Amino acid sequence: MIERLRHALHHWRYPQRYAHLDHLLKTQALDRTQLLAKQQRDLANIVAFAASHTPYYAETFGPLLGSGRLPAFNVLPILKKDDVICRLDDLLAHTADRSQVKSGHTGGSTGKPLAFYYDDAKHELMRAGMMRSYRLSGWRPGQKILNFWGARQDVVPGGVFGSGLFDFIAAEHTLAAFEYTEAQLVEWARFIQSYRPVLLQGYASVLSEVARVAIDQRMPMPQTLLGVYSTAEVLTDSQRQLMQRAFGCKVFNQYGSREIPNIACECRHGNMHVFTDMVYLESVPLEHTTGEPDNRLLVTSLTNRLMPMIRYDIGDSGRLLDGECACGLPFPLMEMGMCRQNDLIRTRRGKTLYPSYFNHLLDGQTQIRQYQWVQHDLDRLALNLVAARPLDAGTLASLQARIRREVDEQLMLEVNYLDDIPRTVSGKHRFVIGMAAVPGNGHKT
Repeated sequence: MIERLRHALHHWRYPQRYAHLDHLLKTQALDRTQLLAKQQRDLANIVAFAASHTPYYAETFGPLLGSGRLPAFNVLPILKKDDVICRLDDLLAHTADRSQVKSGHTGGSTGKPLAFYYDDAKHELMRAGMMRSYRLSGWRPGQKILNFWGARQDVVPGGVFGSGLFDFIAAEHTLAAFEYTEAQLVEWARFIQSYRPVLLQGYASVLSEVARVAIDQRMPMPQTLLGVYSTAEVLTDSQRQLMQRAFGCKVFNQYGSREIPNIACECRHGNMHVFTDMVYLESVPLEHTTGEPDNRLLVTSLTNRLMPMIRYDIGDSGRLLDGECACGLPFPLMEMGMCRQNDLIRTRRGKTLYPSYFNHLLDGQTQIRQYQWVQHDLDRLALNLVAARPLDAGTLASLQARIRREVDEQLMLEVNYLDDIPRTVSGKHRFVIGMAAVPGNGHKT
């Protein structure tokens, strides 16, 4: 009864959001052929709109569209973060109602903080897309969601998540999780027990820490939980396993960004589906790298006519996959890489390593709570650890020898034991920080 009342009140409060959700669910009912045909139409429309309604794209696309025919999409120029930073106002469409336009900001987890424009319509579509993703777990509107959120700007009045009465109507509560202590983690685990949510959502690093405390303190989690939605950070296998063990439900990986949300989400079968009714995603090979290969992702928003973003180099890596999923969703498949562009480690001899190389170097070291690899210069790599006890001498010697043998014989390893590893300004934890993103090397972190 309470859930139905909340749903009715929420629908009344946000009619545009539910209209978007209805449209997305209808699109989701299309078959693969119909869906991809719609995507191609949407893609042609957004390119034509951008070229005729924004100064930036009129300038960059104009010479390519001079014949009146749309060129092959993959010859259109790539939109870089530096382009967004330098040409922000030129990316805003002439048709935008500037009195309604708001300015959002990314936290700069790839080393390049940037601003972007949005309005209420884009916000409502984003929240509708999130609701569609939640439904993949079995969640339905009116059922409780508990957010653990690390971005300060999202947990204040006017942020992404509501407060007070609106929290009650939405059946949604948000905990500000941009900093915490061990005692705070225990308190949060107790709150989960008493609040009895259906979904948990938050940063992978925070949720895995709450999971660890719940296991260590033998705190049973409520059986109401249907899913844990991990977002904003790379989700590792160890974090996923820890959360599934503690919370007793499936972990759903989500992929999106502030500037282009709702790119992909994991289904109950464990596959990541690209929401092709909202984005067009490309995977372009990275060159001159060693280690596990990753492709950089270029994303085009098909719905943003306020500030079009076409072939946007989002700073992440991943691959598009062939085949279909047994879950029945028509959306194509992808897999996320473990790499952000400023997380690449480079050596004096010209070798470049993906962060994925470092992910398993500490396997078996169960005393480690958090780790972070930081390259300070071409010959110096730091390993920051939050651990119950230090690594023994044999492990340290083996780790240094392996890095010298497999990476570069001149690369020196230093290990630092910390009480806490600082997060980015948006509350995220970065596992690997390349030299380009270290303060003093010319970029912000």
